[in-house]
This record gives sequence, C-alpha cells and structure tokens, in this order.
Amino acid sequence: MRVGLLGCGAVGGALLKLLHSDAELITARCGLRFEVTRVAVRNLAKDRGVDLAEGVLTHDAAAVATDPDVDVVVELIGGTEPARGLVSAALSAGKPVVTGNKELLANFGRELSDLASAHGVDLLYEAAVGGGIPLLRPLRESLAGERIHRVLGIVNGTTNYILSRMTEEGASYAEALAEAQSLGYAEGDPTADVEGFDAAAKAAILATIAFGSEVMAGDVYREGISAVTADDIEVAGRLGYVVKLLAVAESEGGTAGAAVGVRVHPAMVPKSHPLASVRGSFNAVFIEGEAVGELMLYGRGAGGMPSASAVLGDLIDAAHNLRAGSTSPTPHRPRAVMVPIDELTTQYYLNVDVLDRPGVLAAVAEVFGENRVSIRSMEQAGLGDDARLIFITHTAQESDVQATVTGLHQLGAVKRVGSLLRVVGGE
Repeated sequence: MRVGLLGCGAVGGALLKLLHSDAELITARCGLRFEVTRVAVRNLAKDRGVDLAEGVLTHDAAAVATDPDVDVVVELIGGTEPARGLVSAALSAGKPVVTGNKELLANFGRELSDLASAHGVDLLYEAAVGGGIPLLRPLRESLAGERIHRVLGIVNGTTNYILSRMTEEGASYAEALAEAQSLGYAEGDPTADVEGFDAAAKAAILATIAFGSEVMAGDVYREGISAVTADDIEVAGRLGYVVKLLAVAESEGGTAGAAVGVRVHPAMVPKSHPLASVRGSFNAVFIEGEAVGELMLYGRGAGGMPSASAVLGDLIDAAHNLRAGSTSPTPHRPRAVMVPIDELTTQYYLNVDVLDRPGVLAAVAEVFGENRVSIRSMEQAGLGDDARLIFITHTAQESDVQATVTGLHQLGAVKRVGSLLRVVGGE
C-alpha cells in the first residue's frame, strides 16, 4: 500500500519511524506492506529521522493528495485550511484518508464524511481525540448498539498538567503554565488549550459518535482554566474534590435525534471518582451506558509516538478495506438538537468576598433563595475587615445560578464574586 503523507511534524515523523521499524511486524500480523511514496513538507532540508528515497519529499501538498501513485492519504497538517481542501481532493480522487485533525472534523466532519461515502472510501480519525488511546473505534464499533447517556473526560493534556501542578505543588496558574511551556506541553500561545478550544473540538467529535447526531465545535459551551486560582484548588482539596477541565456530553435519550448537551469547563470532581486520579499530561474518558454500565479509557493523550500509533491503526484499517473493496460504516447523522447551557442542572461551588459585618450573610442567603438555589454547605474565612464565603449548592439550574451571581454583584456589601465551578457527582 502506497502512502502519501501531508505534514511531517512530531506525529508525521513518528509515523515514518513506526512504518520503518515495525514493517516486518505489520506484514506478519496484517499481511500488508506500506511504502511511503510522497511526503509534503514545508522544509525539504529538515532531517526526518528516516531514510527517504530521492523525490519523496515535496512542497506540493495538492499533488500528493491526488497522486495516482498514492493509495492512502494521511493528513497531519492541522487546522482547517488548507487541510479541508486537501482532504476533499483526496476523497474525491477515490483515496481513503486518515487524519488526526480535530479542528477540521469538529467543523467540517459531516461534509467530509458525506464526501467519503459518496466516493466509497474511508475517512478515519482515531488520533483526533485522546492521542494514543483507542477511543473512537470502541465508541463507533464495540458500543454501536449501546444506549450511551453520558461521556465525560479529560481530553487536553496541557490543561491537565497545569491543574495537576497547581494541585500537587501549590503552584499558581501562571507558574504552572510557564512550566508547561518550558517542557513543551504548552505552545507559546496557549490559548487553544487553556481556553478550552482544543477540548471543545474533541467534545464535539465524541458527542457525534456517541449519540449519532452531528455536533459541531460551535455547539459546545466552553470555559477555560485561566480564571482558576490556587485558592480554588486548595478549597476543592479540603472539601474532597480535585479541579479538572472536563469535556462533558450528555444525551436525554441516548439515541440519534435525542437532545444533547455538550460543554467544556473546569469542574470539581470527587476524589473518589476515577477521573480524579488522572495526572499530568494523561487523558481519560469515562463512558456511562445503559447496558454496559461505566467504562474508562486511559492513556497518553498527546505526543508524537502515541498519536502515530493511533494513525497507524487507522492506516491498517483503511488499507484492509481498500484491498477488500469495502469501507468502515459511515451512518448518516442528523444535526443534533442542542440543550442550552442555561438548562443544565448540577451542583455548584461559588466563593464571594463580602464586608464582615452583621446582616451580610443573611442578605447573601436571601439572594440565593430568591433565585431558587438551595445552599448545601457554607464556610466563612476571615480576610481582615472582610470575609470570604464559600458555598456548595444543592442541585440547581444553571440559569438560576447565573441569576444568583448577578444578584450578588448588586449587593453593596459584596466586594467580589469569585470563581463559579460546576461540581460532578450526585448529592
């Protein structure tokens, strides 16, 4: 099978090494031999760590996508353009495509899946979510008959590393971010990770597969971790929680056409929950199904070799299907009916700084009551002439909690309304 590779960065370079070092293993197990015939790169002079024949490297990505001497195209450029045009060209030329591009799939997945179906070829993307974790294939195939009610997980290694350092070392957000950047876990511009854009794209892909309805990145409610403070981390720990950036997808019926809610935000997770122990740059996804119960898939969520392993698995599947004249199932997925974040019901953590004087606590409690938000627990800590009130609510509706926050801002005795975090787990 002749492979055309679009992009040869960390994942592309690792894929070349795997195809070279594991060639005999792949042939023995799968009856396939892969030959990389074209590789589109920006820098022709850069060492790729593998000997490539003369003429394999090229600047012309469009030519690789439609080259008659390429059987399967692997897209690892990232972003939406030119990746969208290149993938479309390859599919239209009757070539299966393997990609790890979550941004592309979260915005144009339906368009590209329809194009793949129209031309009778595969579009496979295991590496798009969870790096090396076998995640999408089990959701798509092993759990195809399962009524899945909820998928929640840690799907961004950068933010999990930052929050882990804040939890374990008492580091501030700025200190943990700087350390993540020095180790290469975070980009110089970390916005996509720390503000939740990366996780939101992955959440859209997970929800689409889990519930059989098309969810796009823009459908996902998103908050990042940049407002999480060391105080929030400390209080969460004292109350029996850890703070994680979670991707959460929930279905009201667990079937295609049922309304779904998809969100990404920092949350307080009970220390007893399996996701609470996921540390550093690791990822994990927790699946709740009607028949199967609870499952968790855990592993390296990023990195050249883990992601290349997922790409290689898809490449083998695509090659098998191409040889057999078949494709992986690509069911039509209707556009999802989205549940707005205002209708979410869960518990909440909220801290409020107030003037420390008689009557203030009663006034604050009255705002909660007026907006139908019941207080489960409250702590008061002294701040000189002021006090910090720390609340955990009973289960409440998001719109009511947001109205409570607005009402607190309007109280003269309230100096600051601090962090609002959603709490995972029943009461």
